[in-house]
Amino acid sequence: MPATHTDTVLSRLLASRDWLLADGAMATSLYDMGLVRGMAPEMWNLDRPECVLTVHKDSIAAGADILLTNSSGGTSARLKPIGAKGQVFEINKTAAALARQAADATTHPVVVAGTMGPTGEILAPMGTLSHEAAVEMFFDQAQALKAGGVNIAWIETMSSLEELTAAAKGASEAGLAWVGTMSFDTGGATMMGVTPAQLSALVENMAPPPLAYGANCGAGPSAVVRSVLDLTARAPECPIVAKANAGLPRVIEDKLRYDVTRETMADYALLARDAGAQIIGGCCGTSPAHLKAMKQALESTPKGPRPTLEQVVARLGPFSAKADSAEDAF
Repeated sequence: MPATHTDTVLSRLLASRDWLLADGAMATSLYDMGLVRGMAPEMWNLDRPECVLTVHKDSIAAGADILLTNSSGGTSARLKPIGAKGQVFEINKTAAALARQAADATTHPVVVAGTMGPTGEILAPMGTLSHEAAVEMFFDQAQALKAGGVNIAWIETMSSLEELTAAAKGASEAGLAWVGTMSFDTGGATMMGVTPAQLSALVENMAPPPLAYGANCGAGPSAVVRSVLDLTARAPECPIVAKANAGLPRVIEDKLRYDVTRETMADYALLARDAGAQIIGGCCGTSPAHLKAMKQALESTPKGPRPTLEQVVARLGPFSAKADSAEDAF
């Protein structure tokens, strides 16, 4: 049955709180635990579940209200190249169950969001993947995430409106309400040319609509805050999400390193909130220490005026910077 978009843990928290803290990085946290770059983080749901569970527990300890499952690359298209296409259900259900275990061990509500990322293929008419095939992939993933106990689907790092639409349909057909974010990492647009204004125009007419939408990953904190300013310029009724990388990755001694400090991520959280985001978290490179600093800043600093682009750059740096090997972050 289709999702009703009512009476979810997330909707109740959004109605009662000025802001919610989403979690930080999953893949880069697992790299720090020994996951080899180039390997699929999702396989550790089965091979090293204790590590995935530790990341979730550390996020909660740092103050996260929302946990994203370790399933961003959990569609059959992404799992096929590593010989795991037949394990879509097992991998995604286990990802959800691990986050659910961590959330259920707390004494306060924590949302478990089933992460659904890009398929890695280009949808028609520009590419060869049909809308129907993409919906089926996302439906299969969403069903597994739901079986593992997620509260909602969390569609992230999308570049095309067509793929976002297909993922939303797959989630809705599985009976899950959804949140959707895109990565505006190419001069204020996605790599497929989608702008924040185009995302806003799309979701205003979607049925069912998202519980929240916004920006994630991208070119660092300042770029995500710029995207939030663009998204909130239309005064949307829907809550806005900001989930920025802790900078861009650099390869140092064969390890990924992110150079944004806890203090800068705390400042980013404040600017994102003042720009209009209600769900604020981190993406690649964001550690529990970053999250803790973000939460402390949000709790201790009153909301300020809407920042200008000049203020964002002055406090967080330029909107983009060259990384040594950005593709290795994922």
